[in-house]
Amino acid sequence: MKKFALPGGVLLLALAGFPDAQAQKAEPVRVTKDAKAKKIDVYVGKELFTSFLYPDSLEKPVLYPLHAANGTVVTRGFPLNPQPGDPTDHPHHLGLWFNFENVNGLDFWNNSYAIAKEKKATYGWIKTDKILTTTSGPTGVLAYHANWTNQQNEVLLEETTRFEFSGTGRAHTIDRVTTLTAAREVTFTDAKDGLLGLRLAHALQIPADQDQKFTDSKGLVTVVKAGTDHVANGTYLTSAGKRGNDAWSTRGTWCKAYGKMGADSVSVTIIDHPKNPNYPTFWHARGYGLFAANPLGEKIFTNGKSAKNLQLKKGESVTFRYRVLIDDGRTTPTTNQLNAAAAAFAQKPVAAK
Repeated sequence: MKKFALPGGVLLLALAGFPDAQAQKAEPVRVTKDAKAKKIDVYVGKELFTSFLYPDSLEKPVLYPLHAANGTVVTRGFPLNPQPGDPTDHPHHLGLWFNFENVNGLDFWNNSYAIAKEKKATYGWIKTDKILTTTSGPTGVLAYHANWTNQQNEVLLEETTRFEFSGTGRAHTIDRVTTLTAAREVTFTDAKDGLLGLRLAHALQIPADQDQKFTDSKGLVTVVKAGTDHVANGTYLTSAGKRGNDAWSTRGTWCKAYGKMGADSVSVTIIDHPKNPNYPTFWHARGYGLFAANPLGEKIFTNGKSAKNLQLKKGESVTFRYRVLIDDGRTTPTTNQLNAAAAAFAQKPVAAK
């Protein structure tokens, strides 16, 4: 196994499944700000990789959309830019995000424009108030500060997040480090919906021929309609060897969603970090396209055999680290390649703040 060490500490693997070394060469990353629109664009080479969106109209900051190196959009377009055939369930599933269903009883996960005003008091907001760093170079860096608040703008948690973006002609990488500091005593009560989530493009869904119903903790039912086309062709694979719908509720150091998009095989892999709470994470990976790592949903994922409530006293902090790999080409990364990528991520030095 041959490894390329790239600027910024990124490791990419040159194995049989990958094309020539030229395609593995690191592309420059450009990070551009539009303060008025509350938007930051990230380019790898000349192509848009993703945008960080934090307008007041959204209940949380997101990376949206996410592009593979070949330009393919791997996240669902709805609700901001619906594409033909897009499912329209779960409007809070937007791009790549980080939040949780139950923090001191407030639901940060399910909040969206679809929640009626009279019910908003039971939901939470994540409000970005400071962009701390934007750096272009071999690795692009974006850091921000946000507050997790209730409807009265009272702060429960202060969030500091650092993104590192890198890419080649074949693969795009996002490293995310998020530290949450309690502004008051808080409890993350074990819940299904969390923590790092993304909504996959229609093609990466698992094909389904029956409608599905999902009920949240407040008893609200969402129906996910079965596909009426042949676009969906995706599946999951975890580091523990779980495939398809069997990935849901199981643990693993990584999980890969993959399928055919156009002429290429495209994959999105989330990698957990050994220093994260309750490692290795549980995978909240649904066939309809919700792809999430949730270490704090043990009760639902183990059918009540155990639970994982995270408590922070005022001033205490917790940090979560994740890597997202987006790959396109003739084949998707193998288990051995992803195990090596997970090992490299585990050894990556912590960046200075």
